[in-house]
Amino acid sequence: MGIFEMLAIAVGVSMDAFAVSICKGLSMKKMSQKNALTVGLYFGGFQALMPLIGYILGSQFESFIRNVDHWIAFALLSFIGANMIKESRSECESVDSSFGFKTMATLAVATSIDALVVGMTFAFLRVNIVPTIIFIGIITFILGIIGVKIGHTFGNKHRSKAELAGGVVLILMGTKILLEHLGIL
Repeated sequence: MGIFEMLAIAVGVSMDAFAVSICKGLSMKKMSQKNALTVGLYFGGFQALMPLIGYILGSQFESFIRNVDHWIAFALLSFIGANMIKESRSECESVDSSFGFKTMATLAVATSIDALVVGMTFAFLRVNIVPTIIFIGIITFILGIIGVKIGHTFGNKHRSKAELAGGVVLILMGTKILLEHLGIL
């Protein structure tokens, strides 16, 4: 996987976390660097951990599905992308203004479930997982902090655009993987 593909997937899977970061920024009465860093660390950490777990799980099944791995990658990325596009049409959900462990861990897990599935596709495609998850974690960390600041400053307007863009990117990446395996690209 090249740097462009890695960046596209990192940005794509981090858009849920980015959207929730915007909502967390909306919930803050006063901008706090500590809270922005907390969001970045939780979301970046879980966005790195979940693809690793997915990769480990996917590696267990890789030999059974080697002949159809590109179809599975296409289907999973397209499904996740379509779901993100659908979510981009909804309003910003009310987000708890707490930055405590229980609230942040719950949000981090909820926003990184798609990264778990993407990690499974990494196993099917035999991606070098360590640099990929580090990259995803760093991108999500940065976007989490930016999301809090945008949410605090500008509000809900940018959340839906972020989710829409993330969904489109994941669908395009799934399509690219499929077309490469079919020999069209």
